[in-house]
Formats: sequence, C-alpha cells, structure tokens
Amino acid sequence: MYKIPAQHPAEPQPDCEQLLLRMQQGDMEAFRGLYETAARTIYAYALSILQNPQDAEEAMQDTFITAWTQCGAYEPAGKPLAWLFTIARNRCYAYLRRQSAHPAVSLEALLDQDAAWEPADGDSFSDRSADRAALLAALSHLSDQERRLIYLHIVASMKHREIASALRLPLPTVLSRYHRALKKLRRELL
Repeated sequence: MYKIPAQHPAEPQPDCEQLLLRMQQGDMEAFRGLYETAARTIYAYALSILQNPQDAEEAMQDTFITAWTQCGAYEPAGKPLAWLFTIARNRCYAYLRRQSAHPAVSLEALLDQDAAWEPADGDSFSDRSADRAALLAALSHLSDQERRLIYLHIVASMKHREIASALRLPLPTVLSRYHRALKKLRRELL
C-alpha cells in the first residue's frame, strides 16, 4: 500500500494554482508538489465516497494521473482544489459504476478477513474489531455529504473554511452540517 504523505501544518503550503500552471508547462516538480500538498485531502474525499481505503487510494492516484494528463484544461479560477475534487468525484463514481456489476463485500466478510491479522503487543483484536464495526455502522447512518464533511475535516485535517471553499458551500452551512453529523455519530455510538 502506497503511503500518503502527512501534512505538516507548520510548513508553508505551496499554492496549488501555481503548481497547476507550472504543470501545464510540463514541470514534474510542480506535479510532485501538488501531490504532496493535496494527496491527503483527495484521499479523504475519495474515502468519504467509496468507504474503502484501497479503493480510495486507487481513486486518489487516478485523480493525480488525470490531473497531470489534463492539466492543460485547467483554467485559473482561484479554486484548484475544487477542480481536483471534481476529478476525484468522477473517478469515484466511475469506480462505483464498475463495481455495481460485482456483489458487494459484507461487513461480516471484512471482519472474517481481519481474523487472520495478528495484533501487536497490547492490542486487543476483539476490542479493535468491535470498535471498527461500531464506527463503520455509525458512519453508515450518515448521508454522503455528512460523511464527506467528517472525512475532510478529521482525516484530511482541512479547516471548515477550506472545506467550504473546496465544496463551494457557505461556511455556516458546512459548520452546521458538520456539527449535525457529529451529533448523529455520537447518538449511534452511544
């Protein structure tokens, strides 16, 4: 599994728009910079749609390949993440359409598959499995948009203002939907 670069908030983040413009000139370093800057965010977004880490990773990688090959179509508008989210969303939904022809894997099958996993010292497998199952069940009670907001804020470490800008939603809408989603999760987990 490919490791997604961690974001370090103390480090200044390159301007994604400038990176995309440099990519249009064939600058591979700009592509690397865009990946390092946005991969975690795009992964979290894909994970919020696909709900499977391996599928989300594949969609994230496809998103960046498409961004590289289609960067000439990018028009500077001050919203480079929105452009990447559009590509990621299209990749995720295309993946879901392809998968609809195949039967879905049940939660029980995933937990059975986890049974071969050997816990590290001090890690209780049954506790981990129960927590994982409870969290997955609670997340399934959220709408797609609520789940997306949770993933972008918690997994991708995006600020609410950044989420609002990327999803083209008013900040108060993002805040209220995020807090409503957290309340739902708490209710389901209690």
